[in-house]
Amino acid sequence: MKCKKPLTQLKVSVPAQETPIISFLTASGTFHDGDLLLNQKGLRLISEYKETRPSDSKELDFEFSLEDLETIKVIGKGSGGVVQLVRHKWVGTFFALKVIQMNIQEEIRKQIVQELKINQGSQCPHVVVCHHSFYHNGAFSLVLEYMDRGSLADVVKQVKTILEPYLAVVCKQVLQGLVYLHNERHVIHRDIKPSNLLVNHKGEVKITDFGVSAMLASSMGQRDTFVGTYNYMSPERIKGSTYDYSSDIWSLGLVVLECAIGHFPYMQCEDQESGPSFYELLEAIVDRPPPSAPADQFSPEFCAFVSACIQKDPQDRASSLDLLSHPFIKKFEDKDIDLGILVSSLEAPVNYPR
Repeated sequence: MKCKKPLTQLKVSVPAQETPIISFLTASGTFHDGDLLLNQKGLRLISEYKETRPSDSKELDFEFSLEDLETIKVIGKGSGGVVQLVRHKWVGTFFALKVIQMNIQEEIRKQIVQELKINQGSQCPHVVVCHHSFYHNGAFSLVLEYMDRGSLADVVKQVKTILEPYLAVVCKQVLQGLVYLHNERHVIHRDIKPSNLLVNHKGEVKITDFGVSAMLASSMGQRDTFVGTYNYMSPERIKGSTYDYSSDIWSLGLVVLECAIGHFPYMQCEDQESGPSFYELLEAIVDRPPPSAPADQFSPEFCAFVSACIQKDPQDRASSLDLLSHPFIKKFEDKDIDLGILVSSLEAPVNYPR
């Protein structure tokens, strides 16, 4: 199943094959990594740059610049950088500006470059849109679409639990995003969690934060690196073993179950503040049976959906494409469930001017 939606505002296209990575800063302050050129004027790929600019041109020509943006407030902080709510001075449009300081570690730098390419090349309505990218004064800046209702974590904080009809709508949109990432972009996200699933007032759910994802050359889509939030890691990942796309499915299953029962599945409600330690979680995920939805509280379809995701053996997990046809998703497709009604009734996580 393809999930494409042309984005006319995007300036670049991403080549199908990765090029060898050679990274350096030119004298003019341009970040050059393989086929990618990035500076305070914006981002271009070398192939497109050569085709569209004169051979003697030294600058990347963009009408949009960081100077056009004014900061409203900080709306997020994390290991990946700071996220600010910004407004275009002349147009009035709001964006989320993610600023990532340059890191000289090779693995971190590669992740940043992949985030740039994945965001710029995204053509799926269930993946957060990156409008522009910049490099200036040792920092990368991503101008992202602003999801005005925050993340799924913000929603759960207010409603405590999410009812099955709304969860089906959330799951369908996240799965459509994962089908795009897994099948078309050959990407394992590696950090699916409530705070990386963003929501807007229209009820749209979109996947964000690819700073911890990887572009995979192998058709098997396997990685053996340890990146991401360990709470939602699959058994094979938290053990440090090789993993594939199905690790994202495990994470999705935990997220959905958490939204349904109101707390992280590997902790009790009273332990919500501290949570399990890494070693306690490692033991629970690896040695104990996987968590499940209580059959006396939820429908058989929902319990089966969670079970299809949270299987300790990766080969037993359903794929993102298969899960789109799961009875739990199909059960509510004709019910006209409007997630926008739920999220619009909640207090916005930031003071978003309407």
